[in-house]
Amino acid sequence: MSKKFALRAVAIAAASTLVLAGAATSASAHVTVSSPDAKPGGYAKLVFRVPTESDTAATTKLVVSLPKDHPFASVGAQVKPGWTAVKTTEQLPAPVKVGDVTLTKAITTVTWTATAGGVPAGNFDEFSLSVGRIPDGVDALSFPAVQSYSDGEVVKWDQLAKEGAEEPEHPAPTLKLAAAITPVAATTSETEDSSDPLARILGGAGLLLGLIGLGLGLRSRKPAGSEKA
Repeated sequence: MSKKFALRAVAIAAASTLVLAGAATSASAHVTVSSPDAKPGGYAKLVFRVPTESDTAATTKLVVSLPKDHPFASVGAQVKPGWTAVKTTEQLPAPVKVGDVTLTKAITTVTWTATAGGVPAGNFDEFSLSVGRIPDGVDALSFPAVQSYSDGEVVKWDQLAKEGAEEPEHPAPTLKLAAAITPVAATTSETEDSSDPLARILGGAGLLLGLIGLGLGLRSRKPAGSEKA
């Protein structure tokens, strides 16, 4: 019975692992955007990770839309072997001030097109942009993308996630921006509070050593009449 129980437990664990692995793969199979250095007011490298979800076709084209409400004054596309990169400039609905520059036109889309095999089935590639300046006072920037396959399939990653709701089926790549944090000097009370645990430990250790020493001293001081002749 114990052997059967062990085998059944192993089978259940293996099945659970496969389910979790499948869920993780499904969740990570979106076109996403990340940045190693994006900070409000600065320049940043945007990295778009593009997985090929098809089992038979390759990714041959990627179109990334840049935000028009927070346009970038500077946009540089990564030069990739086997791909061409085309930047499209449009007239903005209204002038936008970016730093010391007022923009009336801005690059609104970047299109990478494969000149060779593209991104094979079951694989992924990364496409990068150098942009700036990153706007201040913005929590996140969305970059809707369109992914085209060699068999003619087109997938639009343009659905915006809503707070408190489940992730949409085709979410738009979104870059979350961390607000700049100004260091604040610790107050005297905070310093005292942070040092209290250490002080209590040292004080307790000293008290314990004192009690041990007192006990040894009392033990060594026996009355003279208590010793046998």
